[in-house]
Amino acid sequence: MGMSGGNRGGGRTTMSEINVTPMVDVMLVLLIIFMVTAPLIQQGVKVNLPETKAAPVEATEKKLVLSIDAGRKVYIGDAEVALEELADKLAANAKAQADKEVYLHADRDVPYGVVVEVMAAAQRAGINNVGMITDPSGGAKTSNDKKGKSKEAKR
Repeated sequence: MGMSGGNRGGGRTTMSEINVTPMVDVMLVLLIIFMVTAPLIQQGVKVNLPETKAAPVEATEKKLVLSIDAGRKVYIGDAEVALEELADKLAANAKAQADKEVYLHADRDVPYGVVVEVMAAAQRAGINNVGMITDPSGGAKTSNDKKGKSKEAKR
């Protein structure tokens, strides 16, 4: 009975399978990092939104947002733009020209005339649909609160 069916040489054998445990560990750490940092990326310009009693509208895709802060500064997304250059910037913006739609996010303390000027600049750029972002609850929420937004008054 000197025959054995196992290793011949009595030494080690090489594994032919890939060990995926370290890769899974790295992927889980990356997932946690992205989950923690993703809400920080969504920050925009802080504005004090007007309050309304409208039901929130669900947004299915990311839309272009024009913001006007209390200092009357105009932003396309997070980039500040001079009001005189707004129509040209919107005309050159591929997303705005493809959708033909923007959302206006104006502080409640901004004079109505400034809001109308921004809307007119959007119209000169060929954008006919301007949605207004408001705060539907009576609370003091900022633009960073994603649950309380509604989009209404499309023209």
